[in-house]
Amino acid sequence: MRKVLTVFFSAEGTTAEVAAKINEAAGGEMFEVKPAVPYSKADINWKNPLARCNKEKIGKKDIEIVDRVQGFEEYDTVFVGFPIWYYGAPNIICSFMKQYEWSGKRIALFATSGGSDIGKTAGKLRPFISGDYRLIAAKVFKPGDDVTDWVEDIVK
Repeated sequence: MRKVLTVFFSAEGTTAEVAAKINEAAGGEMFEVKPAVPYSKADINWKNPLARCNKEKIGKKDIEIVDRVQGFEEYDTVFVGFPIWYYGAPNIICSFMKQYEWSGKRIALFATSGGSDIGKTAGKLRPFISGDYRLIAAKVFKPGDDVTDWVEDIVK
């Protein structure tokens, strides 16, 4: 039996909703990636060039995270979820990925988006993931989507 962890960052609750469905189908444990300084509605207004999300992405800034996953080495399958920001993962996910050794892990990326697909997100994350890992899936979901078949294919 695989030991599964569902990790997610959710700016407005959409990704959290999908993460809960994925975790329920996977039968794992959950970890929410939270920034030390929470995002406000204005911070994630990508239409404002001075918004925090824009400054972070353009400046390629690391984001301080509140907590760490305890016993990370025990998990063999890790679902990592986030909203798509600028055709990729938000910087907080890059900062999260850099904190851990991923050798032996099977990674399944999932994202939420109002209009983007998963695109080259996996490739953009590679520089932040250390170790000999396997990226086994990457998919965008909407809150109402059924995740069951996708999850079962991964955890079997």
